[in-house]
Amino acid sequence: MKQVVQNYKSGELALLDVPVPGCKPGGVLVRSAYSLISTGTELMKVSEAGMSMLGKARSRPDQVAKVVQSVATNGVPATYRKVMGKLDSYTPLGYSLCGVVEQVGAGIDDVAVGDLVACAGNEHALHAELNWVPKNLYARVPDGLAPEHAAFGTVGSIALQGVRRGEPQLGDVALVIGLGLIGQLVVQLLAASGVRVVGVDPDPVRCDLAERLGAAACGDPAAAAVEAAVAELTDGHGVDQVYLAAGGGSNQPVELAARLSRDRGRVVDIGKCRLDLPWNAYYEKELDVRFSRSYGPGRYDPEYELQGRDYPIGYVRWTERRNLACFLDLAARGRVDVEPLISHIADFDDAVETYQSLKDGGLKAVAVLFRYPEGAPEAVAPAVAVPTVNVKRSPGRVAKTPVRLAFVGAGNYATSMLLPHLAERDGVELSTVVTTTALSGANAQRKFGFARATTDLDAVLGDDSVDAVFVVTRHSSHAELTRKALLAGKTVFVEKPLALSEDELAGVLAAVEESGNDRLQVGFNRRFAPLLQEAKQRFGARGGPASLRYLVNAGRLEHGSWYLQQGTEGSRFAGEGGHFIDTASWLLDADPVSVYAVATSGGEDLQVVLRYPDGSTATLSYVTTGPASLPKETLDLVADGRALRLDDFVRASVYARKRWVSSRLPKARDKGQNAELAAFVKAVRTGGPMPVPLRSLVATTAATLAVPVALAGGAPVTLAEAP
Repeated sequence: MKQVVQNYKSGELALLDVPVPGCKPGGVLVRSAYSLISTGTELMKVSEAGMSMLGKARSRPDQVAKVVQSVATNGVPATYRKVMGKLDSYTPLGYSLCGVVEQVGAGIDDVAVGDLVACAGNEHALHAELNWVPKNLYARVPDGLAPEHAAFGTVGSIALQGVRRGEPQLGDVALVIGLGLIGQLVVQLLAASGVRVVGVDPDPVRCDLAERLGAAACGDPAAAAVEAAVAELTDGHGVDQVYLAAGGGSNQPVELAARLSRDRGRVVDIGKCRLDLPWNAYYEKELDVRFSRSYGPGRYDPEYELQGRDYPIGYVRWTERRNLACFLDLAARGRVDVEPLISHIADFDDAVETYQSLKDGGLKAVAVLFRYPEGAPEAVAPAVAVPTVNVKRSPGRVAKTPVRLAFVGAGNYATSMLLPHLAERDGVELSTVVTTTALSGANAQRKFGFARATTDLDAVLGDDSVDAVFVVTRHSSHAELTRKALLAGKTVFVEKPLALSEDELAGVLAAVEESGNDRLQVGFNRRFAPLLQEAKQRFGARGGPASLRYLVNAGRLEHGSWYLQQGTEGSRFAGEGGHFIDTASWLLDADPVSVYAVATSGGEDLQVVLRYPDGSTATLSYVTTGPASLPKETLDLVADGRALRLDDFVRASVYARKRWVSSRLPKARDKGQNAELAAFVKAVRTGGPMPVPLRSLVATTAATLAVPVALAGGAPVTLAEAP
């Protein structure tokens, strides 16, 4: 088998062929699926190995002291031979992985061959194709947690133990110094514990990431903004805990910790940083300095780690194995999100090049994973297909003037948001309205001037004088009515959603292929909103990935609303979530490639995270429990040092070298329906391209359909293009 090794004397890194370890009693043999590179601890070891002998001695004074003691005891020649022999040997790297149990040793009954487990330990969870792992250093991976996410188990346990040492309480304010891999996890764990967090790191990219993952504010350690944020959040008292997750030789972290701590606050050292405590500062505040020992109780105890002797839970609640299992559970339930931390996934065969790229700075990363060639299971979460359409497109028919439109459905949305715009538009004739009840059709005819009203859909689809059909019925009928209208050769405008299932979507696209008619528009109107269009234009083109946050305060539905008939009409999000996914994709000029979703315990509020090909992310918060006084929609887009903000289609701003704010408040919220209808009517009249490409409509629908799949699986869902 292959294993990553390093020669500490020469600094050489190699992918070495070594024997397969035996499966001893008290443990399991695990075939690696993914292993995590610790960009802190491991890179420090790699960098030290490349130093001169003097540099190595300066970086490890503890080892120098041992050498001096050995000289006094054994003499110079014997000590020299011992030290050189140890330095000129291959040593392993790695301590956090996920893999599949291949063989079970005697005395093990909690896992079986084929189980997915997360493993810990710098002697047992190595960057190697196979590892023997003792009982107290592995934990079963919960259903739904992707193996690449479970590979974070060890570093997650380190962060979790650090947080436990700080003893946070609800309402506390904490400072996290160092926003590398461990620091980012500490931020999320604190936020999940009801703690408000201020982060400190000189890297603005890491600061932005921590804020997206739950920090209240982040900044450079030298920036006044950090102290101002602490003062504001604590009423000037200082933070309750400081978590030192930084490395390096600077004493700045411990000095900053003293300055920003409250009286009798706690300072927890998780990383390996310089700790020259300024006596006066720590004495005057009587600060409680604590160390967090790796993964938790049991670490470095051979009876616990190697012999499998557990500590009684009544005496030691959180051991390193229980910490590992706890972190995996938090990740599986979406309380901690490691996906945004993954900067790169490298094939295991490219391990040496990956380390070299990290060391040289060519690869800048928070977390890097190795993917193994054999035994690496696919992510547990399934993929949702994004269908492609191979259509011999019929030329768009140029309509006569006026353009003749038929409506199927005349409910509240049609009569309040669509028909008023069309009834007043020159060059448009409302030909026929089709409804299931005669009276609703008669009302629409009288109010908006339809030439006729009927309950016979086939009569409308067979009428060659009708240029386009609007489908504005209940959600469960959209796909089938759209399919019929496309087959009849009509240009179709269907209100969202286009489909409630993958089968319905496939049926619509089958009709497109069969008929050659791809003249389809879905009512995603927000991209047409004048205020948002102007804001996007002023924001300009992007050069790098963006972060988008979209809060939708949907509010509660009245009792008896047909939107609540999920058995037939789909979920509320299935009905209108496409609006917000389409808006995000339009702003980011791309279609999403994966979807992750979590819901509150009652299932009323959703958090949906969309990832895009260039690394951009969009976080959609769809809440029904917010107050009525809160604006319905607020959106923020941040990229390249610029930001765009939309406040409920009433006000828009762009923050760049020059700030732009929309000049005046509109009389009403214009969410783009009028402009959308104008673009649709123009396409019908001229036979030109539809306002939104069919590919985009399909991608948005597929992403909406992926949300319940992600909720059920507890893991991201890949949006894969169907063959």
